Amino acid sequence: MSKFVSEAFRPSARTWAGRASLALGALAAACASQLPAPTLEGDLLVSHVRAVDFSGEAPDVREDAFVLVDEGVIIAVADTREGLIADAEQDASGLTLIPGLTDMHVHVWDEAELSAYLSWGVTRVRNMSGLPFHLVLAEQVEAGNMLGPHLLTTGPILNSAGPNAQVNHQLVETEEQARAAVAWQAEQGFTRLKVYSNLTREAYGAVLEEAEARNLIVTGHTPEGVRGPGVPFEAPFDIAFEEVLDDGFETIEHVESIVWHGLSDRQDEAAARALAKRIAAAGMPVTPTLLAYHNLWRVADTQGAALTRPGTEMLNPVVQATEGDMYEYWSGAPAGPTAERDEFHLRMTKLLHEAGVTLVAGSDAGIFTNVPGLSLVEELELMVAAGLTPFDALKAATDAPAQVLGRKGLDGCALEGCAADLVLYACNPLADISCLHSPEALIRGGGWLSKADLTALRDSARNHNLERTQENVLGGLAAQGVDITALGLN
Repeated sequence: MSKFVSEAFRPSARTWAGRASLALGALAAACASQLPAPTLEGDLLVSHVRAVDFSGEAPDVREDAFVLVDEGVIIAVADTREGLIADAEQDASGLTLIPGLTDMHVHVWDEAELSAYLSWGVTRVRNMSGLPFHLVLAEQVEAGNMLGPHLLTTGPILNSAGPNAQVNHQLVETEEQARAAVAWQAEQGFTRLKVYSNLTREAYGAVLEEAEARNLIVTGHTPEGVRGPGVPFEAPFDIAFEEVLDDGFETIEHVESIVWHGLSDRQDEAAARALAKRIAAAGMPVTPTLLAYHNLWRVADTQGAALTRPGTEMLNPVVQATEGDMYEYWSGAPAGPTAERDEFHLRMTKLLHEAGVTLVAGSDAGIFTNVPGLSLVEELELMVAAGLTPFDALKAATDAPAQVLGRKGLDGCALEGCAADLVLYACNPLADISCLHSPEALIRGGGWLSKADLTALRDSARNHNLERTQENVLGGLAAQGVDITALGLN
């Protein structure tokens, strides 16, 4: 008999093949029904929680969800606990879970401050005035030797002599000095450079070239060049704001600086709208840091009383000791003009958002009266006061920073595959942004921190180690060439 099916028998062969296929399918189904459901095993299961993610154009809300975490990563966000096994379980009935918050503009002076950030749900910070000890802190946090938020840092601020120069800045004037400073920062291990307002055109150009050659990220203020007579009201800036928009900054810092440099400090809403569109067209993200100027108004409005409001005890005393002149000035400043400028900064932020500019939340915590952790909550409240929705503000502190930092889908999200850095509330921040003042619990790297744990962290942030602070700060300043004997702190 031929090994091939003849033409006459092919229809019958197809019929029998179909019947066999059905029989095998039924058998497979029967076997499957007898097998246990597939399981996922993890370290922690958060059950019956409202899980909210901000990665899309609208909030992704999962009611009565089950979030399984393993080795610091979310491995399941499910509607049922079926098949989910964990070493520990936390019943989160009535709680809302969101990604941990990112503060994209802080100034860390001592490790004690890291506890404050966590206590308000901040699980990642970008330090914007780095010294060598910040690199050590970052390594200790990532190694699990120190509890704190993930810490990114720029190197020391690159600036030139001028009205905004400060003692912790690395001052450069020439091309040679700028290249040497960038080389030193790269050798120390810094991967981000922060540029500042006074940078000369020559130094700024060299910084950009050297950064590109060394694959370093640039961020900061938009450099203005040498400030001559009449700037900004009667004379143009040496470096126009628009020149900087194509220079590939990770972010531009401060709405206040944008108004100063981009609008020549004029409260012109039509010009502001046009400027917002140019920033959007350049694809340049912005960190508004509304609170930086808002707190100046608070001090002026209260004739200095805001300097000692609750929370300010967590500010580093070493830094406060260097800001006495500023405290005195703003305590006596007229509140009216300050309030007008503050209100315009809010309008500018709304215009940036409407133009499609990516906004990332940053608080400028660690300077003046900006309290670590708490200040980011206040910053998000100001963004809502500016006209953004709570979703927009929360996106600016979660998904948007992850996108800007090249970590979208890994950080700042509450989905499978995202880092298990999460914060829980007894209220819903989508309904009321002030909810962020009272975290109920925190998950950091997959580990559960209760409300009592968060309170203890906040309390510990009040315990300043002044000797350690001075050693870290003065040592860093000396390493970059500052004459620390003139500071009166050693």
